[in-house]
Amino acid sequence: MLINLRDICSIAEQNNMAIASFNVPSFEALRAAIDVAEQTGYPVILSHAEGHDPFAPLDKIGPTMVALAERSSATLCVHLDHCEHLSYMYKALNMGFTGAMFDGSFLPYEENVANSSRAADMCASFDAGLECELGSMGSREAGSRDEGGTAQESGAIYTDPDQAQEFIARTGLDILACSFGTVHGLYKGEPHLNFDVLTQIRERNNVPLVMHGGSGVSDEDYVKSINAGIRKINYYTYGVKYAGEAVERLVGEKGGKVAYWHDMTTVAYETLRDDFEKVVKVFANGAKPLA
Repeated sequence: MLINLRDICSIAEQNNMAIASFNVPSFEALRAAIDVAEQTGYPVILSHAEGHDPFAPLDKIGPTMVALAERSSATLCVHLDHCEHLSYMYKALNMGFTGAMFDGSFLPYEENVANSSRAADMCASFDAGLECELGSMGSREAGSRDEGGTAQESGAIYTDPDQAQEFIARTGLDILACSFGTVHGLYKGEPHLNFDVLTQIRERNNVPLVMHGGSGVSDEDYVKSINAGIRKINYYTYGVKYAGEAVERLVGEKGGKVAYWHDMTTVAYETLRDDFEKVVKVFANGAKPLA
């Protein structure tokens, strides 16, 4: 069942949980995310990032995501992640995406506001929910996988709670991605999250908040973030890391004599499925499954 980004985040609000948003640039990842949603009964967001287009073209993966979500028994949203071009957003919405993120975090503030407002108008015409980002995590989502490090090393700028209040009012967004200490890519050390940023934003605004760079965060910090207002958590890097390591082990065990289709893809799918299941249950924060 395919639902709107606003509605899936409303479910998270009511249950004080976070929805796992899995980037699914391969059939193995897409299948794993949907299977986990169906098997656990928890809602899931299926995401496609604009930066993944070179190896997972929107015109190929997008219709597949929408079609599988529509026929699934699970509660799913199909979401465009980290979109920097409104023309690209239009293509995704036109093929049936029910949520989109406009990422203007690298733009000057007023330009971010203006383009986010345009994105809000576009999403409204498709009855899709809009996510925007304020503040900067430093490293871009589409950067190299070792780009993370720490928030300080990545040049992160934490979201300003006062500015967030104005940004939300001027743009008409539905959910807000915040910078509070996570990074894209692999962490070089332990992440240090500033929960005061989340608390202050929530005190001023009643909108669901989003954690980007969610891979590699401890279960304890996930729970603290959810209790502080995080309702959507993006998860990608560590999932594909584990899948890649599983394939590497398989190749080593078989002396390189593996078949791509029924060896490598199978072990990648199984690893992603098991990892996604653990993630979804942690993000549920004790809430009961919907189905």
